[in-house]
Amino acid sequence: MGCTAVTVSPRLANLVSWDSDWTGLRVVVTGIGVSGFAAADTLIELGARVVVVDAATSDTARAHADTLKIVGAADVLLGADAVTHIPRIDGALPELIVTSPGWRPDQALLAAAARAHVPVWGDVELAWRVRIREGRKTADWLAITGTNGKTTTVGLTESMLRAAGLKAIAVGNVGTPILDALRDPVDYDVFAVELSSFQLHWAESLSPVASVCLNVAEDHVDWHGSYDSYLADKAKVYERTQKACIYNAEQVETERMVEDADVVEGCRAVGFTTVTPAVSMLGVVEGLLVDRAFIEERRNSAAELASMADLGPLAPRHMVANALAAAGLVRAYGVDAQAVRQGILDYVPGDHRIQPVARMNGVLWVNDSKATNPHAAAASLSAFSNVVWIAGGLSKGVSYDDLVRDHAARLKAVVLIGTDTSQLREALRRHAPDVPVIERGAGETEGVQTAAADGIPAGSPGHGEQVMSWAVSSAARFAETGDTVLMAPAAASMDQFSSYAHRGGAFIDAVRELVEGQAQTGEE
Repeated sequence: MGCTAVTVSPRLANLVSWDSDWTGLRVVVTGIGVSGFAAADTLIELGARVVVVDAATSDTARAHADTLKIVGAADVLLGADAVTHIPRIDGALPELIVTSPGWRPDQALLAAAARAHVPVWGDVELAWRVRIREGRKTADWLAITGTNGKTTTVGLTESMLRAAGLKAIAVGNVGTPILDALRDPVDYDVFAVELSSFQLHWAESLSPVASVCLNVAEDHVDWHGSYDSYLADKAKVYERTQKACIYNAEQVETERMVEDADVVEGCRAVGFTTVTPAVSMLGVVEGLLVDRAFIEERRNSAAELASMADLGPLAPRHMVANALAAAGLVRAYGVDAQAVRQGILDYVPGDHRIQPVARMNGVLWVNDSKATNPHAAAASLSAFSNVVWIAGGLSKGVSYDDLVRDHAARLKAVVLIGTDTSQLREALRRHAPDVPVIERGAGETEGVQTAAADGIPAGSPGHGEQVMSWAVSSAARFAETGDTVLMAPAAASMDQFSSYAHRGGAFIDAVRELVEGQAQTGEE
């Protein structure tokens, strides 16, 4: 999805630090969520004239609006009409728009900005511009993107850096806005920055010490307009990298991204692989994670970083890859091997990512609600055999054919959730015709249709819980000793849940209720 080129004004070109002259700069901030609020709050503190717009009119949005007005926003405009055109500030067009990452380039206000040649930055671009501040330490950036595994990798990177005695924090798409970390009184040494394709789309001047694109697969095509545009935005993570571009040696697309990137002179290309590494790579040898890139004698030896066992009892291939990618980033930064292993041992995986929930009657129940696309679900499915798969949701315009074809042999049964199961159901019919598929029938009184008819909107308390309770009960009828019930939806959650965390929590609650019920009835 292309954007009309705009000419950057001399004033904007000179805004390269916190101490630059931001006073009176007319800025529209689109979005009043976490990142939009942080951007607006920062710009107001810098002295800019800020107008914030958002279609939302929720209590949370209104509370944020009230706060921003108190701290000095020129105006906050809420409601559907507020996002259809560019608002004027003090009677003139804005000099800059700072957009929240979820806003598509073809959204009416942003499209109007392109036509009017008003520059658009994302919150990450703004953060990069204000990272230097007189009297404060300037944190280095290690940049992480990829279709899947970003949050795990950024967490591992943060943990390894801290194990090395550095003041480090995971920021960006992971949850803590970079702008909030920049205003934190802690003088951080380094940021582990998780970057979505949306954030990279609106970033133009980042120059991280090291960077990685973990993997790429079809995702967010509805936002980017095409898979090629999605890849182009992901590739921006490597631009202007200073020391090392870390790439996935098992996926040629990421290597090509590095080859095409305009990097700082002397920057290295370093691959990672889950098999034996070549020179200048990290990989696995006889159950050990090893480094053949950041050692002197890399042609004929390798440095041991950690063992597979250090990653825990469930260490599927993609988890190994994430650990190696994180290790590559921190080794490029100068962290020693001992800190890499300690960081792995210290790391506490987040919920909803291949999270064992219960084992009952020989059946393992696993929550991978964070598998919001086919690539992530494939990583989960590949870790298990004999799977009763709970899947479905908001598809984001992707295809399920490869996913089902590649993993059909693992499937014992499939329980479909989601308000529109047609794409996944058709893929199962084509590539796994003998696998039982369970869907909620229209005659079942607690179904999706009934919930909606009763005035229970998708994502509201009670709706998702009903869906998941039915799905878990249905899966239990097929699961036997040695099986895994895996909730890895391969889709977004917002059609029936408020978030992937809501969906995962509903699964955990439903499984625990099932387990408690079986224990009370004495089922073996």
